[in-house]
Amino acid sequence: MKNNQNVSVVIVAAGESRRMNGVDKVLAPLGGKPVIAHVLKAFDDCKSIDRIILVVNAKSLDACRKLAVGLSTPIDVCVGGKRRQDSVAAGLQKLKKCNWVVIHDGARPLVTKELIEEGLKAAQETGAAVAAVPVTDTIKVADDNRIVLETPSRQNLWAVQTPQVFRLDIITRAYQEAKGEVTDDAALVEQAGYKVKLYMGSYDNIKITTPQDLLVAEALGKRGIS
Repeated sequence: MKNNQNVSVVIVAAGESRRMNGVDKVLAPLGGKPVIAHVLKAFDDCKSIDRIILVVNAKSLDACRKLAVGLSTPIDVCVGGKRRQDSVAAGLQKLKKCNWVVIHDGARPLVTKELIEEGLKAAQETGAAVAAVPVTDTIKVADDNRIVLETPSRQNLWAVQTPQVFRLDIITRAYQEAKGEVTDDAALVEQAGYKVKLYMGSYDNIKITTPQDLLVAEALGKRGIS
C-alpha cells in the first residue's frame, strides 16, 4: 500500500519475559539472531512501512538500539511502560505525521512482509484490521471452579494475532478513551465503537512466551527465516 499513505509501525517489546527463565525473550537467539532482529527485518523489508517505533524495556534499550543500526527504514527506539497498553501508548506518542499505524508484538518473529501488506489492504474496509486464524481446538467456557458452562461452536472463533492495523485517528481515539486493562489493541478499538476486520493470519506466526516456544519457532523458521 502506498498512494501517499504514510504508514508507521509500533513494535511492542517491553515485556518482562517472566516465563523465560530470566532471559529477555526479544533478545533470545533464534536462527543465529535475536528474536527482535527477525521482526525488524520483516518490517524493514516491507516497502509500505515508512517509520519504525521500537518500544523496549529499559534493560534492553542499548542492545536494541544497536540492532536498529543499519536498517533502511527510519527507526526510533524508546522505553515502554508497565503494561502492554502503556508501551503501545508510549510508541504512539513517538509517531510523526502518518495515516496508518501497524502494531506488532516484538515476540512474534515469524511475521512476514506479506502478512503486513495483507493487513494494510484489509484495513481499508473499516479502518481497523487484525491478523487472526480460525481456532482448531474445541473451546470450553468454565466458571471459577473449572466447571464447564458452555462449549461454543468453533465456526466463529478466531485466535487473534498481530500485526494489527489501524487508521491513526481510530487508534488515537481508542487509547484516549481506554478503560481498564486490555492485552489486545483491537479490543480498545471495539470499545470505542469501531468495526474491526479479521484477515487471515498464519499458524506459523507464533508468539514467544516460553523457552519451548523458541524451539518451535526454530523448527518453523528453518522453512523461512534467514
